[in-house]
Amino acid sequence: MKKIRFSIITDVHLFLRKDNKILLLLRENTGYEDGNYHVPAGHMDGNEKVTTALIREAKEEIGITILPENCKLVHVMHSKTNNERMGFFFEVKQWKGKVTNMEPNKCGALTWFDINELPGNMVMYARYAIERYKKMNYCLNMDGNT
Repeated sequence: MKKIRFSIITDVHLFLRKDNKILLLLRENTGYEDGNYHVPAGHMDGNEKVTTALIREAKEEIGITILPENCKLVHVMHSKTNNERMGFFFEVKQWKGKVTNMEPNKCGALTWFDINELPGNMVMYARYAIERYKKMNYCLNMDGNT
């Protein structure tokens, strides 16, 4: 009898930063957390590195090009609800192209929020990850302010 190996869904999450702001998208028509803000994110395909998945998802969702050397891993999260997931959160401060809503059927808006003034209607685990990111001082500016 062949043993079936455990598998886990892996997703990537983008903390796209501009000055003291972070880009959030408003989820719509997805069936999951519609009406709430989340960071650009997506699932890893098979035979794909996490940074490759992040770069692909950024292009697909918001139309920007990110170089691998500009991806900084800042948080990892394991969660278990209906299934188990492993989420990788990356900070990116440099990219090419104009941020554009490439999936208007799933995204109601792309909005830059001050990282210290996040909207009330956010996907809970995304808010948690951003708060952990802030506590780890990853997002401090040169003057020490977030």
